[in-house]
Amino acid sequence: MTWPPEQSSSLAPDLDVTPAHPWQPPQPPPAGRAPLVLAIVLVTVLGGAGLFVSGFTLGRLAATTPGTSESRQELFRPFWDAYNDITLNYVGELNEERLVEGAIQGVFEALGDPYSSYMTEEEYRNSLTGLSGEFEGIGAELTTSDSAGEPCATISPDCRLRVVRVFRESPAMRAGVQPGDVITAVDGSSTLEATIDSVIPQIRGPKGSTVTLDVERDGEALQLSIVRDVIQSEDVRSEVLADGRVGYLKVEGFRSGTAADLREQLRALIDDARVAALILDLRDDPGGYVDAARRIASEFTGAAPLYWEQSAGRDPLPIDPEAGGAATDSDVPMVVLVNGGTASASEIVAAALQGNGRAQLVGQTTFGKGTIQEWKELPGAGGYRLSVRKWLAPDQSWIHGTGLTPDVEVAIPDEPADGVDYVLDRALELLLDDVAGGASVLSGLAA
Repeated sequence: MTWPPEQSSSLAPDLDVTPAHPWQPPQPPPAGRAPLVLAIVLVTVLGGAGLFVSGFTLGRLAATTPGTSESRQELFRPFWDAYNDITLNYVGELNEERLVEGAIQGVFEALGDPYSSYMTEEEYRNSLTGLSGEFEGIGAELTTSDSAGEPCATISPDCRLRVVRVFRESPAMRAGVQPGDVITAVDGSSTLEATIDSVIPQIRGPKGSTVTLDVERDGEALQLSIVRDVIQSEDVRSEVLADGRVGYLKVEGFRSGTAADLREQLRALIDDARVAALILDLRDDPGGYVDAARRIASEFTGAAPLYWEQSAGRDPLPIDPEAGGAATDSDVPMVVLVNGGTASASEIVAAALQGNGRAQLVGQTTFGKGTIQEWKELPGAGGYRLSVRKWLAPDQSWIHGTGLTPDVEVAIPDEPADGVDYVLDRALELLLDDVAGGASVLSGLAA
């Protein structure tokens, strides 16, 4: 899992970017067996350069180029002329593997698409681990902050390493770690003069291993031994607002376990007899798996299509909802919170609910990413992601580069008041207009 260096950080392993999908890092294929090509369909906002090995086999250029179709022989001849000249005549130190990677990277850079890119083996492993949302650690989220609560860099007596959140049913929770705990040492090594980036790897570790944390809690020194385990990132949190009348769900990413987690928490909200309206908060959600977007949208609407997918040279195909959504009853009013950080898979959900009349969008215009990527392994040479489809809103409009326009736009002041969430407050006003006793609830909130 990634984190802002001075802000929050999930305790994930070195190869974790977001293992949100039950995925194991690629292993070398057994001798005699064909290599497995891993294809993962994702919607993600991350950009970058890439390398692409295009079906030819590097080797000696004879009468024809191995692996290159006859129609492309002349097209690739300049490349092979240059490659062979380099390998035969370059006077410096030569690394042919790096030449291949550079050639692949150049092809992806030539696409001019920030969402199509090549990755080295380590980058590919790390990215898939991060996307899966599954990692080995203790299951806590940390931050560094000073006495005023402001982010800081180097840990010191006035810049403390604090626990922000403890994951449900995690080793940290079982060991008694609590939000607000200050970590002063890891396995006997003081955290003073360190940074959060250097401490996190000390706390991470393989399943079954033990880490000892020295913590301060309300002026008391404690020592906690924690047995590390496999942790599933928590991308969904929920609570009840407005005196229990409004169920609130915040989604921070679309990984393999996100849809199931949301469904569980949504059902708990619906089972609460007080809840009469729903808020789905997709602000600053960069997206992830497209199938997670479909499953999450299906929890709130049974209308078809949710969205459309269009491959190169093909007509758009409708993507319909899955049956059995937990909150498809339109009698339960709903709003979706969005902003410029709402992108990709989260935009699919927002578009599906707005376009089918299930929810109003409240906030600011979304990011505007309308493509779907496929991730593939290049055995022995890393892997790549390539934009292979467009997704379209229910009315077949393409929001790429423009974003979704909210039904209710909320401007944020240049100097917002501390502790005020202007978008959430506006959403509550809209919903409570439809809920009996809304005025009294709003009065209570203002107080």
